[in-house]
Amino acid sequence: MANSQDITANKRTYGGFLTLLKWTIPVTALLVLIVIALIS
Repeated sequence: MANSQDITANKRTYGGFLTLLKWTIPVTALLVLIVIALIS
């Protein structure tokens, strides 16, 4: 089985990834909408 320290570190890394994803998707969508508005 995996070491419990490895599992804890993996959960922390995965949590950080989800937080980054949660902020990146709306910001990217907003930038896309701004670019579309500028083009049209």
